Amino acid sequence: MRYAVVIEKAEGNYSAYVPDLPGCVATGQTLAEVEAEIREAIFFHVEGLREDGLPIPDAASQVEYIDVAA
Repeated sequence: MRYAVVIEKAEGNYSAYVPDLPGCVATGQTLAEVEAEIREAIFFHVEGLREDGLPIPDAASQVEYIDVAA
């Protein structure tokens, strides 16, 4: 599985969330840490859905960078 992840810089750390998995979030002090934490969060989130007999959402979100003139 492959999901889009949004990582945001906060005041003292980083936060991440998965648009296609509501409630799947993580934080970390560094980019590497938040990436590892969100990977683990995705795994546990999907595992929990399976255990509860709930459908696993398809990865539908798309991430693009758009250039704009300043």
